[in-house]
Amino acid sequence: MRHPIALPVPLGALPTPALLVDRDRLAANISAMALAARQAGVGLRPHFKTSKCLAIAQAQTAAGALGFTAATAAEVAALRDAGVSDVLWAHQPVGPAKVAFAVSIATRGGVTFALDSVEVARPLSAAAADAGVRVPYLIEVDSGLGRSGVAPQHVPALAGELAALPNLLLRGVFTHEGHLSRHIGDRSGLEKAGRGVGEAMTSVAEALHAAGFPCDVVSVGSTPGATSVPYVPGVTEARPGTYVFFDANQVALRSATLEQCALNVLARVITVRADGTAIIDAGTKALSSDPSMAGNGFGLAGDGLTVAAANEEHGFVSGPGTAGLRVGDLLRVVPNHACGTVNMWSGMYVVDGENAVEYWETVARH
Repeated sequence: MRHPIALPVPLGALPTPALLVDRDRLAANISAMALAARQAGVGLRPHFKTSKCLAIAQAQTAAGALGFTAATAAEVAALRDAGVSDVLWAHQPVGPAKVAFAVSIATRGGVTFALDSVEVARPLSAAAADAGVRVPYLIEVDSGLGRSGVAPQHVPALAGELAALPNLLLRGVFTHEGHLSRHIGDRSGLEKAGRGVGEAMTSVAEALHAAGFPCDVVSVGSTPGATSVPYVPGVTEARPGTYVFFDANQVALRSATLEQCALNVLARVITVRADGTAIIDAGTKALSSDPSMAGNGFGLAGDGLTVAAANEEHGFVSGPGTAGLRVGDLLRVVPNHACGTVNMWSGMYVVDGENAVEYWETVARH
């Protein structure tokens, strides 16, 4: 649902809080990652969960993205309905509703699925056989995060078990190297660990080939790892997501500078307390409750200001810059985690200079 304010308007005319995306920074981020993928010689498959915005997905496609990654069934449907013909659903389709959706969308083609066990695969295989469709899939590899996925050394054995199930088609392997974010304050260590992930994934691919299985796709994915993992020979595609906006956590990881952050929450100061704390009208329902990797609250407000604490509708701003704040002042807060923040909002205002010029809807929110 579009906001009733007629655009364009100065930022000061917007109701607060409001989600903003800087047009120039967004375009620069999209172009830079597309160039990096070309330099690495890999395909670029951005994660749609970061933006949940079809206008942004169109810009990523125009810059050379080969397709998209999705986390939820709703994201898969939104992308396919928008004409995106190559989607990786990077989440296991477990449960009757997801299995039914998977088989239904598989009849349209253009979607690859994620499997990491026979238990996940068996219901999908049976439903696909009943429907007379073949389901392409990637095996998810746990490269160190400790979440979903199978250990690298067990991938060939799993491929053998899955090959015995009907109507499944192995295309390759994928991983999310989210554990690289544990290298906070150690960018060289992060880069080294990233190269290790790339090498581990290419070794898995070699082991699959040696066992007689196809492995055309070796897919890796994270924004912190985008400068290292895709550059390992044998990796075929990268799936970063947060890069499109960046955020305070990516600044802490030195994946970006604050000046590259395209997403922020516009808020107004509503109270200035005697102790110097300024309170804004943006709390966890505007910024999300995702923690800071640097341990400094819920977002960065510039000029040494941090949203150090938050309730649902209130943010508590501290730092040396609070002395100059007055009730009614506007702050633009860079959130800790762009993906979690976007999911809080129905849409975002596109900013050109100091004006809001467009409103882009978000889709497929929970």
